Amino acid sequence: MEVRRGCRREREELVRRPMVGLLNAVADADSAYEDFAVWGYGEVLLRAWQCQSAIVRLARNVELTVRFDLDGLEVALAWWYAPSEQIERYRAAVADAASGRRLAGVLRKLERDGYVVSGDRLKRTLRGYPADHPRAELLRHKSLIATRPLGAGDWIHTAAAADRVLEAFTPLRPLSRWLVENVALPGREGARTGG
Repeated sequence: MEVRRGCRREREELVRRPMVGLLNAVADADSAYEDFAVWGYGEVLLRAWQCQSAIVRLARNVELTVRFDLDGLEVALAWWYAPSEQIERYRAAVADAASGRRLAGVLRKLERDGYVVSGDRLKRTLRGYPADHPRAELLRHKSLIATRPLGAGDWIHTAAAADRVLEAFTPLRPLSRWLVENVALPGREGARTGG
């Protein structure tokens, strides 16, 4: 607690404020990213003085994230903390031949582009679906996250950081669009997909 109090002013000036500036620059470049939140000092408990996270809300439980820590910047698209209705919609869309194949293709492309696809998953094949379903692994997901580290370099302290974040967000657009169209509950929190 004492260490955290001692770091508060420096962290605000050297970590949180630059993250707010970065997200403002990203939103200025593309209005689809205007709905963002940068977590405050008290909200980041683990290694609070070493990291800063922010989210850009695209729809309910569908968020782009930007994280800065000692390893540099990292971006992600996350569908997480979903209510049961969204999980049911997700599974129905994955099981559907057309939308399920489209999601599988989007995820394969992201992995080829250097994104790591992860998420919370059930241990076993979901009841009601055959064990040999062509997308059985995707049906087990209760959340879906695509992450890519951007690293750090001299660019991180310049306007080029916003360009790198925007560049990393671009390949995530097909996945964000799929999640908003197929999973996000209709009529809630808009449907921005970053382009």
